[in-house]
Amino acid sequence: MPTDYIRYDLLVQEALRSVVRKVLGDAARGGLPGEHHFNIAFKTQAPGVVIPPAVLQRYPDEMAIILQHEFWDLEVTNDAFSVSLNFSRKPERLTIPFDSITGFSDPSVPFGFKLEPRAASEPAKASAPPREAARKSDPSAAAATQPAAPTKAGASASAKSAEAAAKKAERPREAEPAKVVSIDAFRHKK
Repeated sequence: MPTDYIRYDLLVQEALRSVVRKVLGDAARGGLPGEHHFNIAFKTQAPGVVIPPAVLQRYPDEMAIILQHEFWDLEVTNDAFSVSLNFSRKPERLTIPFDSITGFSDPSVPFGFKLEPRAASEPAKASAPPREAARKSDPSAAAATQPAAPTKAGASASAKSAEAAAKKAERPREAEPAKVVSIDAFRHKK
């Protein structure tokens, strides 16, 4: 098999991460349009992930969050996003690097895809982390954060919905090998 020096697989993964970055950036500036909402699965132990200890204990490997009715202070940088969500009716701040994301979907259209989390050894573009990353080492700063008004009025983002999405994201994925079809298979032979 020929060697892929271009690394198309990495280019596609980066393009898909840029889709997430773009739609979250748009939502941070103008809210969610229409019925759009996002399910985002990510590796909780990935470098740069900042989540409350109780949430990490409950989801030690992977979890999913839903950005729909109640979320606050959505901030997006080149490398990560930060958002405040309710967990058991308690507001908490999360920082999620784009490299840790394993799945993204918008059930309203429907649209979605899965990603491979970027390994620490793979090159990533350098950028300043969100200002919330400092909170990981300063628990008093995290406790002092109060959420602003909800981005969109409506029902509370329930922990049950987040748990259901997390369970769905935790299901083992069956790896399917890429199928390469030669164009010669479709040519008429004389």
